[in-house]
Parts: sequence; structure tokens; C-alpha cells
Amino acid sequence: MKSVPQDSKTLIRYNMPKLTMTAPTRAVHIAPCGMNCGVCRAHQREHEPCPGCRIDDVPKPKTRAHCYIKTCDKLAEQEITFCFDCGDFPCARLMKLDERYRANYGMSMIENLLNIKRYGIRHFVRNENRKWKCQQCGETLCVHHAACPSCGTAWRKYKPLMKRT
Repeated sequence: MKSVPQDSKTLIRYNMPKLTMTAPTRAVHIAPCGMNCGVCRAHQREHEPCPGCRIDDVPKPKTRAHCYIKTCDKLAEQEITFCFDCGDFPCARLMKLDERYRANYGMSMIENLLNIKRYGIRHFVRNENRKWKCQQCGETLCVHHAACPSCGTAWRKYKPLMKRT
């Protein structure tokens, strides 16, 4: 009997398209908090990749399954799509996450959400696909790494963003 390669087993188990670094971000990859799951290292890894916050019918790493924003009662009770639809936007939880990502990765969840609210999800996704594409090899970059995971080209040349006041 022929053995099935590991990534084929993953495809069968998840019953979803193969996750590759070249796969473009889709609207389903944008989490309620504004995170682009397509550029997250957990989503891009080869072994048991995280499908993203909005995909609920497949196993996820514990840190994603128990995310304190994803599991927020207000998201569930109000049946809202993004945190900006909440009356408490931006809440303390989101501001803490935003501060960490601004300081460590030069990315703001709150700015992402404001852009989605102002321009729409399609426009945001188009911009994300351009923004997170390696200029050297064309693969999708990872927000958590300063170099392209495919070719190693350094891409993060930012100064950490200032704290919100």
C-alpha cells in the first residue's frame, strides 16, 4: 500500500485547500481583532498549520482556540464580525494586543480594523496581499519574522511604532 505524504494527510484531515506561503490572503483570514492570519507563523507552518481564527471546524493550537479576543462574549452575543462593531471598541484586550504587535512587529490591529471599517474588507485584503509579498521571491512574508521564510531576505526595516496615547 502506498504511503500518503504528511501534507496530504493534513489536507484530508482539515478538508481545506493546501496552505502555502504563496496562497493569497482571503477575507476569511482576517480575524475579528484585525489580525491577518495569513501572515501568522502558526498559519504558515507546515506541520499542523492553524487555519485561522474564523475557521472553527478544525483543530487549532491551544493559544488560538482560547484567544481572549476570539472568545470574547461581546463578539458572540452581538454576532459582530469585527471588533470595531462593538460599543467598547477599542477595548482593553484589543489595546494590549495592539500595543504588543506595534512594539514587536510594527503592525497595528486597531489600524487594520479602522482600514477595514473605512475602505471595506476587499480593499483591505488586496492591500494586505501586496504589503506582505516578498519583493525578492514573491512568497508571503510572516509578521513574526524579520526575514522572508522562503528566501531569507530581510524585509522588516521599521522602527517600532509608538505607543498609543
